[in-house]
Amino acid sequence: MSPAELFWLSLLLKAALTASIIVSASLIVERGGPFVGAMIASLPTSVGAAYIVMTFEHPADFISRSALGSLTANAAGVTFAAVYAMLARRYSLLFGLGSALLVWFLCALALQKLDFNIWTAIALNVGVAMAAIWITARIRAESFPKVAIVPRAYDIPLRAAAVAAFVIIVTTASHSIGAFASGIFAVFPIALSSFIVILHSRIGGPATSNVIAHAQVPMLGLIPAFLAVYLFSTSLGEWWALLIALMASLLWNGLLWTWRTQFAARLPMD
Repeated sequence: MSPAELFWLSLLLKAALTASIIVSASLIVERGGPFVGAMIASLPTSVGAAYIVMTFEHPADFISRSALGSLTANAAGVTFAAVYAMLARRYSLLFGLGSALLVWFLCALALQKLDFNIWTAIALNVGVAMAAIWITARIRAESFPKVAIVPRAYDIPLRAAAVAAFVIIVTTASHSIGAFASGIFAVFPIALSSFIVILHSRIGGPATSNVIAHAQVPMLGLIPAFLAVYLFSTSLGEWWALLIALMASLLWNGLLWTWRTQFAARLPMD
């Protein structure tokens, strides 16, 4: 298989996987509630696809530097979720999602102009996450009746097309914008935005706001994931680093699920 054929095959497989997870998360929200749906929606699907393709095209030090950019921009993703959660309760999908995306782009542009190391990036994430979790606490405390979510025939093709376009743009641009900026735009919330579009149009803004507010805590799992890629890409190799990152993200969500099921009365997430 030629490099070009391998690129397109991996691209299509990752796009299809991402789309399947997004649509599945919409159905799981109906059966498992907003916390479970938020955990699935916050998994590193689209960013994982972008990193897999970038790993084929760039050396280990580029991937490590990109992970620092992604770790920094994860704070913008948490802010994006908080802004949408606050606006979706009262405003339309277009205004709520559009405003959240605008805030994400403004944050991403600002982050590119600052000089971050691993410690300042972690500190930024912790500070922003604590503020976002506190701001959206009241939204998470609301409860909504379960609503049947029937998948439509065009859900998966549209999500696959969106993610495929996203990965193509990021990986193509990575050759000219550099590692740190590539890492920032690799975490553009395309998967979470697609998830929002599906839910908002079917269960309404307030209920979708509740789901996205629940995503704040699961999104913290991306911090150790990007930290693993940053630390291990040059020492263990990119593929091992990506595998460790995935395991870190899954472990975080597993710990959250265990904590919630064992100590639900003490956990202020519902």
